[in-house]
Amino acid sequence: MAETQMPLEERLLRVVHHLGLERVHVAGGSPADVAGVLRTHPNVVASLTLVCPARLPPQAVQPCADRLLIMVGDQGPPAAMVAQAVAALPGAAVVTLPQYFSPPWADAVADRTDAVGSALLRFLEAPERAELPVVDLAPHAGEVAGITYRIQGRGRPLLLLPLNLASTQWDALVDRLSARFCTITLGGPELGFVTVLETRGQAWGYVSVVRTLIDEVRLRPGETVLDVGCGSGVLDRWLVHYTQRQHAITGMDINRYLLREATALAQKEGVFGEVLTFREGRAEALPFPDHHFDVVLSLTVLEEGDADAMLADMVRVTKPGGRVAAMVRAFDIPWFVHAPLRPALKAKAEIPRGFVDARGCADASLGQRLLTAGLTQVKMFPQFTLFDDLSVSIGQFQQAAILGALDPAETQEWHAGVRQAIADGTFSIAQSHHCAVGIKP
Repeated sequence: MAETQMPLEERLLRVVHHLGLERVHVAGGSPADVAGVLRTHPNVVASLTLVCPARLPPQAVQPCADRLLIMVGDQGPPAAMVAQAVAALPGAAVVTLPQYFSPPWADAVADRTDAVGSALLRFLEAPERAELPVVDLAPHAGEVAGITYRIQGRGRPLLLLPLNLASTQWDALVDRLSARFCTITLGGPELGFVTVLETRGQAWGYVSVVRTLIDEVRLRPGETVLDVGCGSGVLDRWLVHYTQRQHAITGMDINRYLLREATALAQKEGVFGEVLTFREGRAEALPFPDHHFDVVLSLTVLEEGDADAMLADMVRVTKPGGRVAAMVRAFDIPWFVHAPLRPALKAKAEIPRGFVDARGCADASLGQRLLTAGLTQVKMFPQFTLFDDLSVSIGQFQQAAILGALDPAETQEWHAGVRQAIADGTFSIAQSHHCAVGIKP
């Protein structure tokens, strides 16, 4: 099987077998990373710990419900999502982090190091989970089937999968865990939110929306571009090719984990250096001087912080006559699901779902915010992003958002309707985005 077509469960099994292991404890942030292994080889997973999952469809982790630990903050939608999912997961344990909001970008291991570490160690060292043999693997790093790994410590094997969009990932706990376990930290573009960002940034429906926004910016040859909140850099790499390398592009993100992955992917593609570089920084306090870039972009980032502060600083670093362009998820417009479903179920599936910071922007106020930030000739235009492939991570992520809100009977009906629509070639999920472009006077 070609590596590019290899399913994730096969990649993970190859890593496990390459290291000479048969069963492992697993901890991470996304059920999607391990759902395939649980479906095809459930005995490989001795236990599963999920730290602040962004999506939690119960059926994805049902095979290990009796050996499952879920940690979640007690604030906002994540707490309600986990409570609903656990009702369908008898035997699962839940640890609640008090006075904590845990959206996908939460850095829970750094923010609540002792609470997360203590709960994880208590769970892993319970008598019923002590049957794994101790392994003594030499500390080293490597890559198997597109998945990178780093081995530390001696003890029972513990796979550490990515923690959603957490900037520091497992860094604050890995030494403590490695003192008692053989920790195997996994990474690469096939896992976690990196694969969600990559498959979204390669989906024709999403790229068409970004292309429309970029065309409205009207880039001129040689202009410099800043992408605020670049993530895995997938759209920066696309922009390098779309503009035929005519621009120096800087991708900036606060997330060190994503920047490491973005740099590696850009290097593999041969675009890192002269035309594309990356920089760490906060969107509310950009590490650049005034009037520095011709064009400043922000693509689905204003939802995750103080949107007005971000826009103010984006305008600050833009040259007079330069353009600022922004795109946000539109939580004020329903999704559109094309599948044969009962009207009530269809309406429930089309409710926009996701996470927005209390100061973030995910609605039609985007245009006014650009005007308030001092931009002129602001053009506002909503667009629909079409996702029609549930075999890739972004499609699975969108579907998981819907499944997390459905009861067992509704879930069965959803799957039946989706199967019929896929067979007919008519299935799609359309998610709306607000886009806006303005000029700095």
